[in-house]
Amino acid sequence: MATTTIAASVFPQPANLRAIVQLSFAFAALKIAIHIVTNIMAQHAGYGIFRDEMYYLMCGRHLAFGYVDQPPLAAIQARITDVLFGYQHMWSLRLIPAMAGGAKVFLTGMLVWALGGGRRAAALAMLGVIVVGVYLGIDSFLSMNCLDPVFWMTCVLALIRIVQAESQQSVRNWWIVLGVSAGLAMENKDSVVFFLVCALVAVLLTPQRRILASRWFAVAVLIMVAVALPNLLWQIHYHFPTLEWLRDVAKSDKDVKLPPLAFLKAQLFMLQPLTVILWLPGLLWLLFAKTAKPYRFLGILYLLFLPLMMALHAKDYYLAPIYPVYFAGGAVARFSWAKNVRWRNAVSGVYGLLLICSLIVFLPLSVPVLPLQKFLAYEHRLGFKPEDSETHDPTILPQFYADRFGWTDMVAQVNTIYHSLPPSEQAVTGIFTGNYGQASAINILGEHDGLPTAISGHQNYWIWGPRGYSGQEMIIVNEESLADMNQYYASCKVAAMRTNPLAMPWERGPIYLCYSRKTAYTADWKDLKYYH
Repeated sequence: MATTTIAASVFPQPANLRAIVQLSFAFAALKIAIHIVTNIMAQHAGYGIFRDEMYYLMCGRHLAFGYVDQPPLAAIQARITDVLFGYQHMWSLRLIPAMAGGAKVFLTGMLVWALGGGRRAAALAMLGVIVVGVYLGIDSFLSMNCLDPVFWMTCVLALIRIVQAESQQSVRNWWIVLGVSAGLAMENKDSVVFFLVCALVAVLLTPQRRILASRWFAVAVLIMVAVALPNLLWQIHYHFPTLEWLRDVAKSDKDVKLPPLAFLKAQLFMLQPLTVILWLPGLLWLLFAKTAKPYRFLGILYLLFLPLMMALHAKDYYLAPIYPVYFAGGAVARFSWAKNVRWRNAVSGVYGLLLICSLIVFLPLSVPVLPLQKFLAYEHRLGFKPEDSETHDPTILPQFYADRFGWTDMVAQVNTIYHSLPPSEQAVTGIFTGNYGQASAINILGEHDGLPTAISGHQNYWIWGPRGYSGQEMIIVNEESLADMNQYYASCKVAAMRTNPLAMPWERGPIYLCYSRKTAYTADWKDLKYYH
């Protein structure tokens, strides 16, 4: 295999590795501790389980190689958490995301080392990643998003080390690492395909394309495909429901579609404005610095990925997993500039203190640590309200916070309705809901109340089917009017109203008790599919 000649000055010095590894573990532990403490604070402040977390828990109880709206890793993550800890305590429910956040911080330190930086640069880069608002958010609840940066940055680290490799054994090992990480990333979230394609094109556009001539590149691709194959086979078996879901979402007005300038602004705010002083110079260093020439493809990667996400009207946070590499590059560039000049190092020290201050200031906007009234007052005092990525009517709280309210109230109402029925009616009564949040809340939070399993046509609930319910007698949670309900049932009545003002608009509305569905669920289940 042809090798790339790189100036010795840009190679990381092996003597630094142990010190940076130790430092990286310390910062990773700090990141994990922040999330354990803030989740304890959030639960104490009255914030409950997030709607998607309940859905992931249900997916974890129906383990499969895929789901309508996700590959299997989030469900596996949820299943492990459910078995080990349950879901009553938010800090333990979200321990794996916290650990993923710690891994992301650790990998940032390793990226600094790989790019030739020292301990001070690693500390600054990791501090920058710790204070980033979007990372505080995605690492504070159970989802697929917390794992994305871990896999992406492992791929980036592997590419850097392949470029630097001085032996066939090193080339082989890092290509294998990349193949495994890329495959796991595809089993975690489908959007990694865009990252991998842009990374490949970026490498092809630079002299580092020569690394692709190795047979181990082909092996890495085969490993990636093999790891991702179970989900692909699942998609084929179910006729590619994820593509159908993506098409349905694209045709709808569900997601906010940002124009280019607004998308750039969103990048700035989701990362916290102060951090632009760190990551943007890192991007520019990778694009233009002579010492960063071997890694130029990492700068080009961003120039390809950013406009692609804009063109696809992706959510702004879809770029979040890529930024640790630019934090690492920015820290290396900063301390290459500072060298041993005292005032320059002092400037970096002051900047680090400002980052810590920004963490304290912006933390309540990323993780719900303040009680409701204090949060609203704090938000008003700052004059800043986080932007939601989905369209909806005005809400008191940002959607990321509002989706933690209303569930226990709704389950209690359904429980009261169900247990007020005579035993003979309870035996034939089912529960149908309009979305996976409602169904999952009933199935998770109401599992010890003796309620029947809730069904829905939403997302993977449609694949799980009607579970034998015909519609003879149903408790129905949705947003439909009574007139609409009477088109499908012989009779319906409003049994309760969901009125929690803190919940999202579609979580406020009627709960019906309906009798004698005119067409059995099994006959028209295909028409109840709701991929959105």
